[in-house]
Amino acid sequence: MSAADCIFCKIVAEEISARIIYQDDELIAIEDINPAAPVHILLIPRKHIPSLNEAGLDDADILGHLQLTAARIANGQGIAASGYRLVSNCGEWGGQTVMHVHYHLLGGRELRWPPG
Repeated sequence: MSAADCIFCKIVAEEISARIIYQDDELIAIEDINPAAPVHILLIPRKHIPSLNEAGLDDADILGHLQLTAARIANGQGIAASGYRLVSNCGEWGGQTVMHVHYHLLGGRELRWPPG
């Protein structure tokens, strides 16, 4: 899938609306439209990176920024103290359905293990 066909790229470009929780020059965080927990936020880099398998060393800063921003958002959502899960699916068997790196921030209830 090219960036032109990517739903997350269209959200980043404001061609498709989404409920934005946070944004900066490097990423956008939105509410998931099909939440799996009371808090379910997607953190999406503005740069189109198809998956972690395609990420390079030049993407290390943005990947770190995604994780640190997730922790700040978790705190702001009131789920940091009780705990949360940060997930990045990779590939078909890993559950990746949109070929653009993104993290799922899940919390607001007890999350069991294994996940599925």
